[in-house]
Amino acid sequence: MIIHVVKQGETMGSIAELYGRPVERLILENGITDPNNLAVGETLVILFPQIEYTVQAGDSLYSIAKLHNISIMELLRNNPYLSDRANIYPGEVIVIKYMDEKIREISTNGFVYPFVNMDILKKTLPFLTYLTVYSYYYTSQGDIMNVDDSEIIQTAKNYGVAPIMMLVADSDNQIEEIEILHNILIDQDVQDIFISNLLTILLAKGYYGVNIKTPYIKTEDRALYVNFIDKLSTRLHAAGFMLYISLSMSTFELLSSIFYDELQYDILGQSANGIILITYEAGFSFGISPAVVAFETFSNYINIWTKLIPSQKIVTGLSTISYIWKLPYIEEVTLGQSMSYDSAVALAREVGAVIQYDEVTKSSYFRFILKDEYVVRFRDARGVEAILSLVPSHDLNGTAIWNCMFFYNQMWLIINSQYEITKIVPVNHYVMNNI
Repeated sequence: MIIHVVKQGETMGSIAELYGRPVERLILENGITDPNNLAVGETLVILFPQIEYTVQAGDSLYSIAKLHNISIMELLRNNPYLSDRANIYPGEVIVIKYMDEKIREISTNGFVYPFVNMDILKKTLPFLTYLTVYSYYYTSQGDIMNVDDSEIIQTAKNYGVAPIMMLVADSDNQIEEIEILHNILIDQDVQDIFISNLLTILLAKGYYGVNIKTPYIKTEDRALYVNFIDKLSTRLHAAGFMLYISLSMSTFELLSSIFYDELQYDILGQSANGIILITYEAGFSFGISPAVVAFETFSNYINIWTKLIPSQKIVTGLSTISYIWKLPYIEEVTLGQSMSYDSAVALAREVGAVIQYDEVTKSSYFRFILKDEYVVRFRDARGVEAILSLVPSHDLNGTAIWNCMFFYNQMWLIINSQYEITKIVPVNHYVMNNI
């Protein structure tokens, strides 16, 4: 795998010629929507096939996979554009195997909202171990609000992906979120109602487990929280369900490496199947994105966690969210608006900006002026590769991707070419054989 950074004057044709790859294939693999207008500084992931196959009349994905002794999932990962189509055509060339040696096996957990586009979901599922549906909201009385997600759950299972239910307090702000959890922690009866409601939904919906988002916890509640997680874990595991805990990292926490001793992280690690360290960067942000934190600081933060709980229970977050801020940036005043990676690069092309790469933070950015001055910051292929490198370097379990509401071609190219993706659920072969 090579990550190519576009230089002034380069075209898709010249880049394809440089690496001896068909230009159409580079466009397909990287999801380039405007191949005649590349932004200086944008990245392209270049992969080299080891085995290719030319489609014959009468072929299907199932017959091609069987012929080469690979799974349909692997075929779709190597040729994700096939998920966008109803047919394959005689004469077209598809990749059976890339030349890159896999570094190791990892788990991948993709977060989606219930309103995810099903075509995008089906294109993404071959790359996932888990799919987390965000979110089921719980109240201070232990009630859990239902979500219309039956199609998502069944589709995930068809693709051999374990669906995970996400639990978040039903609040409008962090103060309310903290208070709701506090009310549950201080009342054993409410806890029992909460757990009973949770088990009922898990059984009815066919989820494989639950992921509970942990907000800031009051000092006086921290021991109670540890006890509650232990109680929740015992009940869930007895019923055959997994428990994951998501800890949201703020920029302040990353910089200060704050850990609250009262939370007894080692005990939380024993109770849960896994700890997910992730930044929930939603549709807008008044705070500073963790993408501006030095990568070494982030790596050191992960290293501290591995001293507290087994590294194989830790999952590192990987955000696909790009942000645009109006300058000058004023803390708690300037509103950062989110966008996808493709939208960020398209904007750079539109305004003629040169994309820069910050080696310290492993993130990319560009500035432009349209009456006012703006800055856009995001992670391109170089940043994605850096975040993923934390998995083998710290011997982590895998990565959790916030979020998978759009298909990030280059991220999946890197994950698929460098890592073997864990699958814990059998694929529905009847469904797959009829693709």
